[in-house]
Order: sequence, then structure tokens, then C-alpha cells
Amino acid sequence: MDILLLILGFICVLVGILGSFLPILPGPSISWIGLVLLYFTNAVPTNYWVLGISLLLTIIISILDYVIPAKGTKRFGGSSYGVWGTNIGLLVGILAPIPFGFIIGPFIGAFVGELIYNSKDHNRALKAATGSFIGFLASSFMKFVVCMMYLGMFIWLLWQYKSEFF
Repeated sequence: MDILLLILGFICVLVGILGSFLPILPGPSISWIGLVLLYFTNAVPTNYWVLGISLLLTIIISILDYVIPAKGTKRFGGSSYGVWGTNIGLLVGILAPIPFGFIIGPFIGAFVGELIYNSKDHNRALKAATGSFIGFLASSFMKFVVCMMYLGMFIWLLWQYKSEFF
């Protein structure tokens, strides 16, 4: 049973890393579940402080994930159309067979969203798209760093208690 929990936990941590870029998956939350699965094993003693602090960090990051792109768009003069365009552009960019679509898609999506909001002001749309794109990059980077920290914790705990597993 411990090996199954170990494998499922590792898969969750890896999927969480992917989720730091994909808006469909809540990356830090899935990675945190991977840590919890590791602590459910008999080999690793439960540390409620680590689980509690990492859960709090996951909740804060999850809230900021919605706030940062919107603030970036608003700071650069955009509307909610730009925020929605960023998210739709990200999905299209991920599914499109173009290199770096997940980077190009949010920018184009925010630009098109702002043009739908106001088709006459191209400069404002470009500025808002830039703000939304910067917010998306900052949010994704923040989630990626947290997920990589969880991966590091997972590997460190696995290494520390490897004799209990194998």
C-alpha cells in the first residue's frame, strides 16, 4: 500500500507542475495532495506543521492566481474582457500545434478581448494585453516555484525515509 501511495503522490506532484501552466488544473493544490499522499504512508511520519504551512501557502497561491492577472490587466488599463481573453487564449495556445502557444495565446487572447471591448482604441488594447500577459507570467511563475518546492520536499522525504520503503 505504501508503494501505491508513493507512486500516486509522485504522479500528483508531477501533474501539479504541469498545472502551474495549464489553467484547467490547479497545480499547487494537486502537488499538495501528492505531499499528503506521501505522509499517508507508514514510512513517513506525519508532520502537521509542514502539512499546515504548505496548505496555507497553497491557499494563498490559489487566491493570488486569480488576482494577479486581473490586477495586471487593470493596472495597464484593461477590462474583464482582457482577463477572459487571456484565459481563452491560453487554452487555444495550449491546444494549437504551434511552438510556445501557451505563451503567445494569452497575449493574443487578451488583445482580442480588449478589441472586442473597444475596437477603436488599439493602443489601449495592446497596453492592456501586455499587462494581462505580464500578470499571467507572474502568476504561472509563482505557481511553478511552489510546485517545484513541493517536488523538492517530496524527493527529500523519499530520500530521507527510503529504507522504510524499499
